[in-house]
Amino acid sequence: MLSLLAYFFGAVFAVNAVPHFVAGVQGRVFPSPFASPPGIGMSRPMVNVAWGTTNAVIAWALLAPTGFDPGRLFDAVTFIIGAILMALFLGWHFGRVMAERDPG
Repeated sequence: MLSLLAYFFGAVFAVNAVPHFVAGVQGRVFPSPFASPPGIGMSRPMVNVAWGTTNAVIAWALLAPTGFDPGRLFDAVTFIIGAILMALFLGWHFGRVMAERDPG
């Protein structure tokens, strides 16, 4: 049971790493928990690179010691559910934030 929670939250952190790291590498400002207000205000690219990297390391720390095997059905399904739910949430949240930032 604890392994499945690790797979789910490993996926959550892995998916969250992507937009922050990509925006930072592209040199773009992007919302992060370190902005004002948190999660809505824009953070500098280097902050997003660091936050994306931190999320990737947390995902790895959750997945590596548990023996995560995407070839096992329950491992894969749990990871995919976590990834999809986080992707849907991030799309909704960042879509709102970015629409308010650039209404045109």
